[in-house]
Amino acid sequence: MISSPNRSTFILIHEPYSEARMLCLFSLVSLLVIPGIYGQEWKVQYSSIKKCVLKGSTTVLSGTYKHPDNLTLTEIFWTVNPVKGEAINLLDRPDYRGRVQYIQKDQTSLLKLSNVRREDEGMYCLRIVTNEEKQRFVRFPGIELKVAELRVEIPEEVVEKQSPVLVCKNTCNFSLKATFLWYKNGKSLSERNGGNELLLESVSSDDTGNYSCATRGQERDQKHLSSPAVTLSVRYPPKSVSVSVSPSVIVEGDSVTLSCSSDSNPPAVNFSWFKENQTSAVGSGQSFSISSFSSSFSGRFYCEAQNKYGSQRSASVSLSVYHLNRPEAIKNLITVPVGITAAVVMTVILMLVVGLLIRRKRATSPEDRNHRGSRVATVESPEDAYITLDLKSRCAEYDTLDKMKRSCDTDDPEDQDPVYYNTSN
Repeated sequence: MISSPNRSTFILIHEPYSEARMLCLFSLVSLLVIPGIYGQEWKVQYSSIKKCVLKGSTTVLSGTYKHPDNLTLTEIFWTVNPVKGEAINLLDRPDYRGRVQYIQKDQTSLLKLSNVRREDEGMYCLRIVTNEEKQRFVRFPGIELKVAELRVEIPEEVVEKQSPVLVCKNTCNFSLKATFLWYKNGKSLSERNGGNELLLESVSSDDTGNYSCATRGQERDQKHLSSPAVTLSVRYPPKSVSVSVSPSVIVEGDSVTLSCSSDSNPPAVNFSWFKENQTSAVGSGQSFSISSFSSSFSGRFYCEAQNKYGSQRSASVSLSVYHLNRPEAIKNLITVPVGITAAVVMTVILMLVVGLLIRRKRATSPEDRNHRGSRVATVESPEDAYITLDLKSRCAEYDTLDKMKRSCDTDDPEDQDPVYYNTSN
């Protein structure tokens, strides 16, 4: 085993030497230390000793080498986590199949590893095989590969009107020279792309959502490498506070309930009820009930909702008793039902009229309308039936009454009925 000046280690596999062969080896070493006499020493150098890459990305590991002139290289390949006496070519490993490519440039060997996985972490070393069957060299230590994932870091708490900064980082905490992409709820924030920091100015509840970041792949056909999404929840005090009253029409003695609702994050936990012109609260809780309402409770009420970030009051609502013996109360109670009833009756009448018109139209067939159009006169009523009939042009339908079959359109005298006169002798 020979150590290089930078403490790198070459592992040389060989057979035991006899004393004669040891003497030859000593002579050879003596020649090597004399500059220019015989060849050169072994030298293997990696591009880096540690490398961290993103999961799903493509990376390239590089190693350059020099070897003695008397040796011919027969095979160069990369291996991971080599053990003594065993170094498996990555091309022969099923878990690397289709993801490994070797590129040889002069005395530089490149390992191109695509679609990097978390399981790919390890020590990658260059192995060199020469024409000497018993001489195989592994340069150790090699390149330590770490696999990182993107993640989005957000402040622990974001309050409305603050301007938080979201940062896209990786688990290796190395600097990425890449274009960063930002997403909210899966949709691209194209106007914010570029850097690994996303500034949200004067946030509101609309900025709440799931944020993720990504980098463009090094290969043209490679997908963007995305981080898991994290949820940004903007905190804000209550707003849109309102009061609802049940029942809407209050009769003396009714049980009345007032309910308070609001929009806040986190939800409001404290609710207070006030009556105008009174200094202290008259109740608490999201609902406020009056079991038996009377005129003494009449007035304007409002609620106030509060969480840890602030509070807001609602608009006031007026509560008063409707007396059934008062005309205005009766009018209020009756107007709506009467209006609804009238609308229903009018609708029914309209439907009946339309139905009768349709029925009459269907009852009159096209043949009847044509036949009637050829008549001279029209039957207006039963009394006019005998007046409007044209006695000179009786149709067969009338002749059948006295079993006479004559044409309706003839004026031949022979076809007319005979006329009888009384004569005197």
